[in-house]
Formats: sequence, C-alpha cells, structure tokens
Amino acid sequence: MPDQMPRRRGAHAWDGLVRGNGAPVTAPIQMLSVDRRFGDHQVIDHLSLAVEQGIIYGFVGPSGSGKTTTVRLLTGVLAPTRGTVLVFGTNPKRLTTRQRERIGYMPQLGVLYPHLSVRDNLAFTASLYGIGRSRRRIREVLEMVELTDARSTKLRDASGGMQRRVALAGALLHRPDLLFLDEPTSGLDPVLRQKLWEHLQRLRDEGETLFLTTQIVSEATMCDRVGLIAHGRLLADGTPDDLRRLAFGGEVVDLRCADLVDAVTLEELRRHPAVSEVRRADSDGRVLRVTVDDAESAGPALTEALHQRGVDVRLAERYQAPFDDVFVALLERRP
Repeated sequence: MPDQMPRRRGAHAWDGLVRGNGAPVTAPIQMLSVDRRFGDHQVIDHLSLAVEQGIIYGFVGPSGSGKTTTVRLLTGVLAPTRGTVLVFGTNPKRLTTRQRERIGYMPQLGVLYPHLSVRDNLAFTASLYGIGRSRRRIREVLEMVELTDARSTKLRDASGGMQRRVALAGALLHRPDLLFLDEPTSGLDPVLRQKLWEHLQRLRDEGETLFLTTQIVSEATMCDRVGLIAHGRLLADGTPDDLRRLAFGGEVVDLRCADLVDAVTLEELRRHPAVSEVRRADSDGRVLRVTVDDAESAGPALTEALHQRGVDVRLAERYQAPFDDVFVALLERRP
C-alpha cells in the first residue's frame, strides 16, 4: 500500500517526505495516516499522500469511495478522526487569512445564486474575496472559461456545463496558488469536458497546484499524478504510466504477426528472459500481448526470437491499456 512514505531520520515529519526513488517532495498538500468516521462508518481509512507543487493530482474513484470527504478534510470543512492533514504546512482549520487567500475551491454542488446573472455572481464572489478592480478580473476569468457572451445570462437559465464553468471562474477570481476541484467535469458533454481540461492544464502550466476528484476513470490520463481510491483506501499513487506498470506487472507490447502463432512457439516465448506473461489478444491468434519489464528494449528482442521460429512479425508496438482496465486490475489486486 502506498500510504507508508519513508522520511529522513531527524527531519520534520513532513519536510522529510520522499518518493520511492529518494527524491524530496515539495508538498503543499500532505496527509498522514488519516481516518475519518461518521459514527460507526469509516469513510477514510489510513490515508497518506503528498501532492507536490505545480501539478494536477487526480483523485480517482467510484461514487462513495471517499473523494469528497477527502476534499472536505483538506479544505478544513471536516477534521480527521485520526491522523494529520496539512495544507501549506498548516492544519486546514487553522489557516491564516493570507494562506486562505492562496486557495480556490470548486465544490461538487453549486453554491451560486440562480437569480443573479453570470457576471453578478462573479461580482458577488469577488466582493467576498475583497478583490480590488474586480471588473477587470471578472472580464479576464469570463474570457478564460469562454463565457464572455453569456455574462448577462441568469444562472437559472444556464446549462449545467455553463454553471460548472461559472463555478470554476469563481474559484479562479483571486488567482489562487492551490485549487481544489470536486468532480468539475460531472455532467459535462465530451466537448465541454475537453475544453475544461485544457483550462486546467493551462493553469498547471502557469504554476498552480490542482487537486481534482473524478469518478471518470479515463480522466486519470490527463493528470500528472493519480491516486486511486476505493472504500476509503488508497489503492495506488503515481503517474499514469506508474499505475499501468503496477496493474499489469510491467510494460505491455503487442506483437502483430502475419499468421497464427502455434502453441509450441507461444510456450517458447513465455520462457524468454524478457517476458513475464504472454496471451493472445485477438480471436485469430495473430496478435500476442506480452508483458515485459521494458517495452523499448524487449520489442526488437522478441521480434527476433519469433523470426528465428519462422514467425513473420509485422508490427511490434507498446500497448496502452485503457485506464478503466488499469483501475479494475488494481482493484482486483487489493488485499
């Protein structure tokens, strides 16, 4: 389980957090051995993670897995039953005014006013943040989320996708360094979802840190790092490629052959030192899906081995499994 993070002897409990490769973590978000109970129901179970600065961290899991509760812990809405939560090195419930000004929050459920226009909702939000010259900043965020032409539309008359973009604009008004987004793409059509992701990646490129929850598993590939959560427990934490490797025990190569590969050749391929698993990937038996440690070096070696057996390999290419398959595989590996 990824919730045990090593740290240097004698260092501060958080400053000493390191990745598995020994690299130090710069982490505006840190959780250590966090539990959260509601009565007898444990929603968060021994959760530890550290999210470094300037990335999109995707917190992915099915409905009811504990994603929103985690966001509420990180924003200080809830306190942990046990464990430590730090944002900018501080308990979220004790953040200073200056620290809170560095945080933006887009909740899962809308908290804006349906009888106000898009622009007036943002003006009200700006007043809460005490933003001077708010008209200029409102114009900027409306342009950013492509709502300039809809600025006079009453929120009650706006589509669900438009309302989500207004909520994002409100969270961005004060130029936060850290942005929490709870299922921001929920209810959006694919075109709007793609546009929203383009906005989020642009913010990341400008140096913001984004902590984003989603139950759309395929969105994990849009993130720099991903935490997979189910039943309140963190199943895995790493880059999308890290999680693919963890799910399947290595990298995967597809070998597309001209003809059916016979069973004897298949068994010989399974004994190759670069191979950990081989299976047929099509009904004709011409495509072999091979799990290896390193796809770049194994592809040519396996192609040559099959050529020596008289098998014509037309194409050797790395196979990128859909992230839904990755999630299922990791879920099945859960002890």
